[in-house]
Amino acid sequence: MDLTIKTSLKENRQHGSHSFPLASYWIDQNIAGAPALECHWHDEVEFFYVIEGEVLFQLNTDYFPVKAGEAVFIESGEIHAGHAYHDATCMYGAVVFDKQLLSSSSFDHIQATFIAPFLDRSRTFPAHITGETRWGKQLLFQLRELLSICDQQEFGFELAAKQQLLAMLHTIMTQGKSANRSAKASQNSTKALRLKKAISYMQSNYNQPLKISQIAQQIPMSEGQFCRFFKSMTRQTPIEYLNSYRIRRAGELLLDPSHKISSVALDVGFDHMSYFVKVFRQQMNCTPSEFRKRMLQGSSD
Repeated sequence: MDLTIKTSLKENRQHGSHSFPLASYWIDQNIAGAPALECHWHDEVEFFYVIEGEVLFQLNTDYFPVKAGEAVFIESGEIHAGHAYHDATCMYGAVVFDKQLLSSSSFDHIQATFIAPFLDRSRTFPAHITGETRWGKQLLFQLRELLSICDQQEFGFELAAKQQLLAMLHTIMTQGKSANRSAKASQNSTKALRLKKAISYMQSNYNQPLKISQIAQQIPMSEGQFCRFFKSMTRQTPIEYLNSYRIRRAGELLLDPSHKISSVALDVGFDHMSYFVKVFRQQMNCTPSEFRKRMLQGSSD
């Protein structure tokens, strides 16, 4: 399980392997005021479980609080982000997997009755899972077991993880608590697609000088309209999101000691070293050189 100072589940990351498309993550967001989870999406589905703190979670255009001990189920392609309440810190675990992991090779009764509806979202997990009900408590217990299985990775953990996912699916199917999210997927699709287009453009061009007008043209919108739209969807300004993304990329490059810090700044789109250091400190609560030293020391321990 990945344990890092600051990270996010990247939409272009391969979660698990081709033969076992499941990965787990443990994130300790110990920088007060920083987003718990940057705005992003991916093709896989995800369980997001809050261990400590409280998170204001974004799922497409909806926002709702998620307390410690509660979870969120994110469907394929759904834009999501997390914001720690009151500039506090938080810790969460996540399991990201391809739904096809649960499919049968033959279209038997189980596939037709339970798996197929799960795949097409007509019978899937509810978005917000709390312990207020008996079935919710059971589901959260099963999710904690799943996280533990993935964390320990003992021999045969893949079989145990798949078994646990099927048990969780059994819980919602047999207790009549599955949710139909196929219709929900089409709602607010225009806003979601616009946001995805803007974010994709920024992620593809983050290492180049970017103006707000260039990003707004991708929608297309005026600069003012775009800034208001982006802030309403992500609770960040376009520049805040872009700088945050650049700093995450910088963090990856800084792990290679052969890269000069000044070169890293240029490689991720910062023209001025002083501004890069300022933004890095705001995002990571340390300077780039301190970050490199800390991470390299940690990897050698």
